[in-house]
Amino acid sequence: MTKFFFFVALLSSTVFFSACKKVEGTGGSSSIRGKISALNYNSAGIYQNNSYDAADVDVFIIYGDSKTIQDDKVATSYDGSFEFKYLEKGNYTLYVYEKCFGADCPTGKTVVLKSATISKSKETVDVGTIEIKD
Repeated sequence: MTKFFFFVALLSSTVFFSACKKVEGTGGSSSIRGKISALNYNSAGIYQNNSYDAADVDVFIIYGDSKTIQDDKVATSYDGSFEFKYLEKGNYTLYVYEKCFGADCPTGKTVVLKSATISKSKETVDVGTIEIKD
């Protein structure tokens, strides 16, 4: 009987302590924010010397260093701003799609990546302005 209680106590403490390990992702008190600015290009891929705040653009986030699977997304506000809230400490990759031109871009879109690291609780990391071609 004593061995049974010892086993249950050991198993419970193992589960308890392993559950306390926080990894990148939601559930924390930190955030990452930034802004998307669109540079205006014509259909030939020539910059038109103007830019604007990119409203309603999807910004994606990848938790950790995998760089392969999208974990979440938000849409930019009217002024191009975005924020991912309730994040844990760790490394994150943000990405957004932009237009690309020419024969070397058959899909018409490419990806702009931006890395961010949250190093402490209740931290807000500002990645600044990410410029995309539009």
